[in-house]
Amino acid sequence: MDSARPVAAPAKDPAPSADAAAPTARRWSLRGLPGRARRLRAARYDPYWLAAALFAAYATISVCRYRRMATMSWDLGIFEQAIRGYAHLQAPIVDLKGPGTNVLGDHFSPVTALLAPFYRVFPTPVTLLVAQALLFALSAVPVTRVAARLLGRRRGLAIGIAYGVSWGVQRAVDFDFHEIAFAVPLLAFALEALLRERWLAAACWAAPLVLVKEDLGATVAAIGVVLFWRGRRSRPWVTPLALGVIGFGVLASALALGVVIPEFNTSGSYDYWNKIDAAEGPTATISWDTALTTLAWVLVPTTGLLALRSPLLLVAVPTLGWRFVSHEEHYWGTDWHYNAVLMPVVFLALVDAVARSRDSRREWLRSYAGQLPAAVAAAGLALTTALPLSQLTEEDTYRKPAAVTEAERVLARIPDDATVEANIAPISRLTDRCRVLWVGGTRGLVPEYIALQERNGRTPDQLVDYARQLHPTARFVHIGSGGGVEVLARVGGPGTA
Repeated sequence: MDSARPVAAPAKDPAPSADAAAPTARRWSLRGLPGRARRLRAARYDPYWLAAALFAAYATISVCRYRRMATMSWDLGIFEQAIRGYAHLQAPIVDLKGPGTNVLGDHFSPVTALLAPFYRVFPTPVTLLVAQALLFALSAVPVTRVAARLLGRRRGLAIGIAYGVSWGVQRAVDFDFHEIAFAVPLLAFALEALLRERWLAAACWAAPLVLVKEDLGATVAAIGVVLFWRGRRSRPWVTPLALGVIGFGVLASALALGVVIPEFNTSGSYDYWNKIDAAEGPTATISWDTALTTLAWVLVPTTGLLALRSPLLLVAVPTLGWRFVSHEEHYWGTDWHYNAVLMPVVFLALVDAVARSRDSRREWLRSYAGQLPAAVAAAGLALTTALPLSQLTEEDTYRKPAAVTEAERVLARIPDDATVEANIAPISRLTDRCRVLWVGGTRGLVPEYIALQERNGRTPDQLVDYARQLHPTARFVHIGSGGGVEVLARVGGPGTA
């Protein structure tokens, strides 16, 4: 509670106005601050300049990769098609998943509609990449802020740096675009609120996670469990709040998986159940050594295993649980984007564990916890030499290869609003202006053009034969090549006689 301030009696003689005197008073008050107070005021800005630096690094990596036409998967095109639909006040149709496919029947991620106004002004995949870089960088603010609050400025800044360069975040930044970019800052702010015992704020930050992806309702429920555990004795209303968060998370996931997604899905079901119960059976095909190696990467270089002492680590259980019941190999390992949502959890669990360990009776534990912030920062920076951010030191990162310019030239022969069947590389140059379908996934719809990044050395005649296999009722001709990209046009369609 703020202390009461005395109110001065009105002066009998004329005096300078308060507005005129305020700047001078502020200057003198700053000069009179003790050194520690000035340092604390300066420390308040640490999370923000760190986030700004991370944003610049993340955005540079993402945009430069796009310029080099080094797209890793079709996800960037999928999300661009969905957001393009939102931007034009239309349904989020993703033709890459099949002609006319509504993305809400694939994953429940309506949060991506928040990017629609920005995409309407800047209709390019770069808009998505920059937005993702901003969201990841923003998540460093609560991590650094609460770490400094509980552990001191130096340790807080060390943990903020370790988080910003963590392998899970770097891999996600390097993976084009994904909706989990929204989940990472929401988790970070929610867990920061838990550590600061701001119970209602924690619930409010956690609730929107159900709009990011259908499975994150379970994570919301896990946050509710931690909220109950940590806050049940502090206020009488915290227990019903926590139970409400748990129920809300479970209900939201149940509705998304059992009602909303099947309603928009043409098959009337949730397609990803087959990741658990496939034709070959429900037994996971992931070996235990692969799973344990991934868990070690999640916990050892990031927290030195000390995070195991914090109940906040319970929030990671649903994400890891989905993996253990799945047989999808891409969910494991250190590639792709799947570990990004774990990073704010493990680092804030580390902050909590270090703070808890200071009161331990075991001297070795107090010493170990005190050294960990610097150790994980050093580990993160050392690992960065083999991670995407290391590309910032390489000249080729900033160069646009001549092959990309040639590929863009040949793709420019495809007119706007044309229907194009394409594989990964051409997608990123077409989804902002054409209707793009996945090669071999047109479901009987015959495109006007086929654009392929050709890695098999096929001749134009062989590519024409391939087009005939894809569409026996149509005839295509080869109209151009460049930078490893080949373009074919349907006879009788635009650009052909």
